[in-house]
Amino acid sequence: MYWLNLGKKLNLKHPVTFNEKLQWLKLYNHNPAYTVMVDKVKAKEYVAKLIGEEHIIPTLGVWDDPDDIDFDALPNQFVLKCNHNSGTGMCICRDKSKLDIEKVKAELRKGLKENYYMRWREWPYKNVPRKILAEKFMQDMGGQAQSISKAQLEELNDYKIFCFNGEPKVLFVASDRANKVCFDYYDMQLHHLDLKQGGDNYKGEVKLPQHFDEMKELAAKVSKGIPHVRADFYEINDKVYFGELTFFDSSGFAKFTPEVWDSKLGSLINI
Repeated sequence: MYWLNLGKKLNLKHPVTFNEKLQWLKLYNHNPAYTVMVDKVKAKEYVAKLIGEEHIIPTLGVWDDPDDIDFDALPNQFVLKCNHNSGTGMCICRDKSKLDIEKVKAELRKGLKENYYMRWREWPYKNVPRKILAEKFMQDMGGQAQSISKAQLEELNDYKIFCFNGEPKVLFVASDRANKVCFDYYDMQLHHLDLKQGGDNYKGEVKLPQHFDEMKELAAKVSKGIPHVRADFYEINDKVYFGELTFFDSSGFAKFTPEVWDSKLGSLINI
């Protein structure tokens, strides 16, 4: 898979680059705690103990089977997702009266069947007990107590911090989801980096986090003692919320432009 994606041989005896070291970590860094940390249900409790409940998006329910969900009991807006994968089965409900419940259940069943570990051999996902999670629908009102458009909702940025043994080093911002998602990278002083990986930079002005210092502190706490992990956050209504922990950004199969960044980031992983 490494050769097919990156066009070069994988060096596991003496890994140097970021992508090489992620493959090494997949094979040899099997800390049982990582399974908890990637489980979207259990990770909330784990992270709350480190940074506080106020940074956790509220849970509305957890189920083993889509037929167990009482949709009548859910609010008009909510998010449904599987706890063990990324995207398959997800439902972002903005108006329950327009929801095709049977279609949602079918998608959730598909998500529960997905063996996310088998896709890229990311070990932490191998033994996650599969569940369905309902979360509060979060929207940034921009300080205004009024409804906002779908386009505005989809402009909610993902702020992803690359951490190395508890030290935040690079901020990755995913923006403009209403169109074609764009990726921008920054150092810890919020200077834009000449780096592309898996997507284009945003053409306009990227909305950067107002509470970046707080995000860095939280990222340092959740990544302490881990060779590398990406800590994801949102900034909603002037508050910082935890998103998820990702051990293998792009599964270690995305090309860096310029390529020197693969080695620069690789030098930060101590294995």
